[in-house]
Amino acid sequence: MLCNCRIVSLIIVLLLSSIKSDEFSDYENTLLNNEDTRYDNIPNQNSNQHGKCISHNLENEAIEERGMIMKEAQTSFIPYCRHENLANNGQDLKFDPLLSDLKKRNRRMADVINALHFESMHTLTPDQIRSSQANIMKRYMDTTVNPCNDFYSYACGNWAKHNSIPSDKIAYDTFEILRESLDKALKDLLSDEKEERKKIKRNKRTHDKRLRRHEKNAEMKAKNLFQSCMNYDQIEKRNIEPLKELLESLGGWPLLDKNWDEKNFDWLELVANLRRFNNDILIMQYVGADIHNSNLNVIQFDQTTLGLPTRDYFLKTVNEKYLNSYRNFITQTINLLGVEHFEAKDRADEIIEFETNLAKIMSAQEDRTNISELYHNITLAELSKEIPGIDWIRYLTIVQERVVDSNEVVIMFAKHYMQELVKLIDNTEPANVANYLVWRFVRHRINNLDNRFLEVKQKFYQECFGREKSPERWKQCISQVNSNMGMAVGALFVRKYFDENSKLDTLTMVRELQISFREILNETDWIDEVTKTTTIKKLDNMSLKIGFPDFIISRHKLDEKYSALHIHPDKYFENTLNVLKYINKEEQKKVGQHVNKTIWQTYPAIVNAFYSRSKNQIMFPAGILQPPFYHRYFPKSINYGGIGVVIGHECTHGFDDKGRLFDKDGNLNKVWSDYSIKQFREKAKCLIKQFNKYTLTEIGQSIDGETTQGENIADGGGLNQAYRAYTRWLNNQRDPKVLEHEVFPELNLTSKQLFFLNFGQVWCGEIREEANKNKMKTAVHSPGRFRVIGALSNFDEFSKEFNCPIGSPMNPQNKCKVW
Repeated sequence: MLCNCRIVSLIIVLLLSSIKSDEFSDYENTLLNNEDTRYDNIPNQNSNQHGKCISHNLENEAIEERGMIMKEAQTSFIPYCRHENLANNGQDLKFDPLLSDLKKRNRRMADVINALHFESMHTLTPDQIRSSQANIMKRYMDTTVNPCNDFYSYACGNWAKHNSIPSDKIAYDTFEILRESLDKALKDLLSDEKEERKKIKRNKRTHDKRLRRHEKNAEMKAKNLFQSCMNYDQIEKRNIEPLKELLESLGGWPLLDKNWDEKNFDWLELVANLRRFNNDILIMQYVGADIHNSNLNVIQFDQTTLGLPTRDYFLKTVNEKYLNSYRNFITQTINLLGVEHFEAKDRADEIIEFETNLAKIMSAQEDRTNISELYHNITLAELSKEIPGIDWIRYLTIVQERVVDSNEVVIMFAKHYMQELVKLIDNTEPANVANYLVWRFVRHRINNLDNRFLEVKQKFYQECFGREKSPERWKQCISQVNSNMGMAVGALFVRKYFDENSKLDTLTMVRELQISFREILNETDWIDEVTKTTTIKKLDNMSLKIGFPDFIISRHKLDEKYSALHIHPDKYFENTLNVLKYINKEEQKKVGQHVNKTIWQTYPAIVNAFYSRSKNQIMFPAGILQPPFYHRYFPKSINYGGIGVVIGHECTHGFDDKGRLFDKDGNLNKVWSDYSIKQFREKAKCLIKQFNKYTLTEIGQSIDGETTQGENIADGGGLNQAYRAYTRWLNNQRDPKVLEHEVFPELNLTSKQLFFLNFGQVWCGEIREEANKNKMKTAVHSPGRFRVIGALSNFDEFSKEFNCPIGSPMNPQNKCKVW
């Protein structure tokens, strides 16, 4: 996924990284806690995205914990996270009935400063759209920089002058601007619920019947969820009462309940009940495709995630600053719930002590790269003998609310961890175990409480990531709704904004880029013929998802999807819990079912792209089919340098260091010859060494070439495929008018140079120092600057177009290339 986003912890380097989700996604989450991640860079369930991203959005922790597990590996173009909406840097584009068509267009032109927005794109003429994009690109360039010395600075040197990082963001880049535009559009779409109700009430005779039908409407449920989130007066009025009721239903929280009795405490029962709210605490459990049989959904177990991004945050003294911030976060939250400060501090210390011990028994990500050693296909009866301290059948009976047979087969990826977990719990006071479990759950509930709790959370995020203030409430609510009811939100979005031409154009480009990949493969001399044949078969079998799933256009089918989800117009806290339980039930009921590889694993209204290893599928949601990646009126050079490279990037993931391990059907299967594997590793080793040399001088940290190799391979392959496809198209053009439209008069660049400029400017952006430090601890994507410099400096055609002499920084004598 291209993602610049989701948000919190997980180091996606597990061999099969994929993800699962809770409620929302957040950057910190990605960084900090793997909370609420739906599509991420971690080994997970049904999605093969990779790389946990550190999103610029630190909110939305509702989807809750999902982490380092061997779930369906899925990669993303940018770190997947659901960023919050960006700060509002310009005027909202509102319709003014008093303006003439010309005045309206002029107003839209005035609003187009740093990006093209949805509303402006629907009102500008083709020439105005082209001119606007040209001016935006020109504004960000620094032509005083020699493109052969540092193409990133040449393309993005003036970015920071025009785009300061908003106070409610930890970073600001092209993707955040796109999300800002997208989220403003979603806000308008979700804000008309009151007007809808007024229309119904005007006709009193049919009011009741229409209202009942109205409440079953999936889109209305999404609007009600948004409105309940926006109704802060009601949230403040209810105070912590909904949380108290929830805790009581779970057996109480020892640090709040003086009558709590450890004799009535069953840690496994509590863990299982929390899993029903889509929270994986202590035990990671999910239902997804078996990596050795991608057609079958099976129950899978893995080690837990933590409250900070990785175990190193608890075990290495260099991270003590962040651990203390986390400790204060816990203390202040408990204090707000009525516990005296010093007692709250003592309880927080106990929680940290337990979580540190938990970190000690977890395997480090670098020790989890051999999937064959981790994978154990086993019956529940056998698992109960090997790990008798956990009643697996009882756990699953609670989670899945069904009768579970001891002969059922499950997959275990963390046998040693589970054995050590039993010992840890046996040696820990029951109250401390309970306090930790409930804390991890309560942490997510902060988003559903009043501003006192959000302020404590903001302080934590400021200390860890440098974010100066919390996002406006509407931004958090948009993220919440889109993360939890993404198909309903997507239906509203595509109905108003999606251009079918973009789907057709993208489909055409996919086919053209696949031709490019075949060309590259045929020219490759380091792969034997048998492996080439296998690779072509996988390419031919790769499925494609563009825009959105067709079913969301049918109101009946969309309503049916969300029929079991109840949303109240005013009860935000309960709505969140209902969503979590709904998500869990939808997942758990897949046990034993055939994997439906036609189902979308992402939502339409997001800015990212994905490749699923277990499905051998590439996905391009509607949200990314917008400027600067694509517009029907852009020159082809811009579109191929934008969405074309994204397409090639995702295709290449099928043949990167992890993707090549899977066959054409998405099964983990050795299909490459030993000779080809050896040659591939040598090629990849060159890239690893290259990126290891790149250093972020502002924070004194180097890129991990090993961890980022998959994304670096995909960047180079995507660039090569897109450039070849564009060059073929260009060579076939004979119409002078078509060729004339391939350049921008405002820029003194050839069409091919424009291709490279758009590729470079996609990665323009800035990030706060603290956030950058934390991001680099877990990043599987290289920083944007080096994604540009690294890919282009390995590409001969770039050097030819910009006449870069051999030996210049952007045209080194020795280049690294896999695809």
